[in-house]
Amino acid sequence: MRRKSQGSRNLPLNLLWISSNPALGKICTFTSCAANRQRAESSLRYKSVPPLAEQQPSAAGMAETTGILIKGGKVVNEDCSAISDVYIENGKIVDVGPSLQIPAGVRVIDATDKLVLPGGIDTHTHMELAFMGTRAVDDFHIGTKAALAGGTTMILDFVIPQKGQSLLEAYDAWRKTADAKVCCDYSLHVAVTWWSDEVKKEMETLAKEKGVNSFKMFMAYKNVFMLQDSELYASFAQCKKIGAIAQVHAENGDLIAEGAKKMLSMGITGPEGHELCRPEEVEAEATQRAITIAHAVNCPLYVVHVMSKSAAKVVSNARRDGRVVFGEPIAAGLGTDGTHYWDKDWAHAAGFVMGPPLRPDPSTPGYLMDLLANDDLSVTGTDNCTFSVCQKALGKDDFTKIPNGVNGVEDRMSVIWERGVHSGKMDENRFVAVTSSNAAKIFNFYPQKGRIAKNSDADVVIWDPKMTRRISAKTHHQAVDYNIFEGMECHGVPIVTISRGKVVYEAGQLQVSPGQGRFIHRVPFSEFVYKRIKQRDQVGRPTAVTRKPYEGKVVSV
Repeated sequence: MRRKSQGSRNLPLNLLWISSNPALGKICTFTSCAANRQRAESSLRYKSVPPLAEQQPSAAGMAETTGILIKGGKVVNEDCSAISDVYIENGKIVDVGPSLQIPAGVRVIDATDKLVLPGGIDTHTHMELAFMGTRAVDDFHIGTKAALAGGTTMILDFVIPQKGQSLLEAYDAWRKTADAKVCCDYSLHVAVTWWSDEVKKEMETLAKEKGVNSFKMFMAYKNVFMLQDSELYASFAQCKKIGAIAQVHAENGDLIAEGAKKMLSMGITGPEGHELCRPEEVEAEATQRAITIAHAVNCPLYVVHVMSKSAAKVVSNARRDGRVVFGEPIAAGLGTDGTHYWDKDWAHAAGFVMGPPLRPDPSTPGYLMDLLANDDLSVTGTDNCTFSVCQKALGKDDFTKIPNGVNGVEDRMSVIWERGVHSGKMDENRFVAVTSSNAAKIFNFYPQKGRIAKNSDADVVIWDPKMTRRISAKTHHQAVDYNIFEGMECHGVPIVTISRGKVVYEAGQLQVSPGQGRFIHRVPFSEFVYKRIKQRDQVGRPTAVTRKPYEGKVVSV
């Protein structure tokens, strides 16, 4: 499953060659995403699959049909499965049940022997993020197209203000960029990268008026995004007050900074240094610290990209101790490992650099999947933040300058099915929970999304659990020129994706337009998250002890 260097053949056209190195191949600088978009448009697709039975509309019909009957499939929700028809009209699920009677003239899709799933929800993406001196090549158009091809019908991206920047200003900029490009529905988390009374007020405005109910705090990236413990306490307290969920990137930024200096002083400049300077205990310590601070405030906590056994154990133990905490493993951590950092091919090794890093213990993905299957971990994202090989080469002589980020938005559903369901670790219902329903519940848009039910949004995937596909950068829809899952054979393939009531992916072909997705406004105080929090506030409030006043002597000072 390792990707070997392909020379310049797969590099995007929008990169300007500036030098050559026999060990690394060409090095280039980033200019724009325009050519990458063109490349993604014309790239090879998955192997063709037979069209589903009955009516086959024209390409225009695929995009414009308003009435669709999905007939005879097994409808899978997080709590049960049943053979049912699903009737869709005007972007909504109108009815679910056996042998539905529907108006004449609607499109009928025969889903016999297939699964009918709620569209996937990727809780963690960074489309076209400007980071570490360059910009992610998957923009909101390409990234959401790729998501739809993989069975994901909604993403939650992150607004990341610069230190000192207005959160509202950054939010508006992200909305302006994304609204015109997204091909599927999306929503936004907002990062708190500095602290002040202004930030506190803007968090409340975002929660009350802008549809944001989640805020991310960084415990890493010292002198860039990292908050101190006192600022974490203040930001968690504000999240609790406004009914938001606090999210954390949990790594000890101080230890990482010192570890990086140590590795470089020892002459370790390659990608292996990235993992060596931020080992498991650095992630586990920060995870425990964040949980402790959140508990002191009685604030719900969401730990993004849980990457190690050690951090996963901390989350699992906290949940068993009654803490309101949710852990998010990502496709990369569930599907591959950190042994790649020691690969002799620098470009291959650098392609896997992300923070927190993948772990070199090859048993880690299976361990994380076990915890995900058993509800010790709750939901899955991707941290999709893609940089091409020549962008990664900004750190060719210093691993601390390699842009952090990997792919996953297109392959998440298949990777989790392969490593979770096909392996026997989880059933189809738990698959729906961890790829869709739990995200909708945590972030408070369930059952609008995350469920196949009457009046829910018509975001639906017809899934063939027996079909296989082999993941490759040659056939994926993303702009990045490699794939960390290269060569992985996956059982479980989306054969039809329906977004907002329209067939947008079928028989290996996409029918989408920029801007056809919509922003999903999320209200605060999700009951799934806040029921226990509110009850604990009522019954757990400390009270003073009633006692007779002290009347004895007091020493003079």
